[in-house]
Amino acid sequence: MRTKNIILITALSVVLSAAASLTVVKLTAKSNAPQHSGTAMLDESANNSFHLASLSTTTQLPDLTQAAQSGVKAVVNIENIQSVQVRRSGGRNQQDIFDFFFGPGQRQQPQQQQQQSPQTKQRRSGGSGVIISQDGYIVTNNHVITGADEIRVVTHDGRRHVATLVGTDPGTDIALLKIEQKGLSPVTFGNSDDLKLGQWVLAIGNPMGLSSTVTAGIVSAKGRSLGYGQGGMLDIESFIQTDAVVNPGNSGGALVTTDGNLVGINTILKSNTGSYIGYSFAVPSSIVQKVASDLREYGTVQRAVLGVSFSEISHDWLERFGKELNITEKEGLYIGEVVENSAAEVAGLRKNDVIIEINSTKVHKSAVLQEMLAKLNPGDKIKIKVKRDSQTKLFDVTLRNRAGKEELLTKEYVDMKQLLGAEFTPATSNTLQRLQLKHGLQVTDIHQNGVLAKAKVRPGFIIIAINEHYIKTETDLAKINDKIESIEGVYPDGKYIVYQNLK
Repeated sequence: MRTKNIILITALSVVLSAAASLTVVKLTAKSNAPQHSGTAMLDESANNSFHLASLSTTTQLPDLTQAAQSGVKAVVNIENIQSVQVRRSGGRNQQDIFDFFFGPGQRQQPQQQQQQSPQTKQRRSGGSGVIISQDGYIVTNNHVITGADEIRVVTHDGRRHVATLVGTDPGTDIALLKIEQKGLSPVTFGNSDDLKLGQWVLAIGNPMGLSSTVTAGIVSAKGRSLGYGQGGMLDIESFIQTDAVVNPGNSGGALVTTDGNLVGINTILKSNTGSYIGYSFAVPSSIVQKVASDLREYGTVQRAVLGVSFSEISHDWLERFGKELNITEKEGLYIGEVVENSAAEVAGLRKNDVIIEINSTKVHKSAVLQEMLAKLNPGDKIKIKVKRDSQTKLFDVTLRNRAGKEELLTKEYVDMKQLLGAEFTPATSNTLQRLQLKHGLQVTDIHQNGVLAKAKVRPGFIIIAINEHYIKTETDLAKINDKIESIEGVYPDGKYIVYQNLK
């Protein structure tokens, strides 16, 4: 009996080995032939006989070679060079023989050696960029070039350039550069709105110093919001999520389709370790193209502003606020505040309205609204459908600019929020009452290199006035186009202060 079992097992092993060999042969067939894979399945019938069941499937993978070859020519390496002041001790670098015998610090040193002396050093960081014109315009992420004293660009063929910064848009994390070279190989813009879930895409960039690196993946989600907007780092969030491998250094690089068309700028890597773990996010090309075109033509972004603050109506939101506000359906965006004299207020929108459609397109996520507005200009007209007291109403809205007007901004326009370098929120009624204030705009976060950072203003500071103009909302900031002479305000502990001589 034991001998029979051994023979049976041996025979079965031979059959399975043959099946595995057949599978390998089929999988290594010529790439231009239909792809088949064989799966060996063991079937034990009632009479203890064994059969091989073969399942054949056809797998057709996309050809990524042309997109990769054309894409790498349009992607550049960007180096951010900053001059920083460091303080270094002017003392001895090596142990003094006198200290060896008598103990450290016993010998008198010249006063100039004991003092710390400031020295200038270069700090370097890197990222990627994408050529969008034959005459040298390049898009990248704003965070790649922030604070740079000099921006250097290396093209795919190894030529080096010092780039000019044309303009930035921190709200979308996009910047536009220019190098003096003709005959470049620009990328062709694609339509990110046409992307489908599961569609193949390529990420091209310079991660970790590895130039012209190409990785592939699929579109995992569209219109993704990560919570950096609405008072965070970004004003607009509607990312394309992919599982293409992206690492530090990919920022500003290209996300392209299998046709080689640009559908996004790789921007954010979501990770607990700082390296890729399966999630990367790109700014859609529909936003990138609008921002780059505006920066090139106007020197600033023509951002269409509706003038409302809003919240997504989720299950959790309904549980907390639905009964109180008489909202029962998980649909649309709840308007929590309407800015005074804004496009929304002039059109007739009110607090507690629920936006359900814009230009006949359903709006259920904040990212959808943000992306739609990001493609429009001040002065553009849209139709907004809202629910109000169980009734549906349609409004014609003429969008405005950041200064509260309907015309396009000029190059001379100063983005006061960007100049101040901070995030804000209106001071709460409780805070205003406690500090005996009538109004105020509270600083929630401060960015590097802005006016507030240089003045050493701390988060929590409540701005009352700038240049003696009262400040109640961010709209009031947009009305100030003069040089900042003074900032008046109060800290939460009641300390009143006026910052002057600002740079």
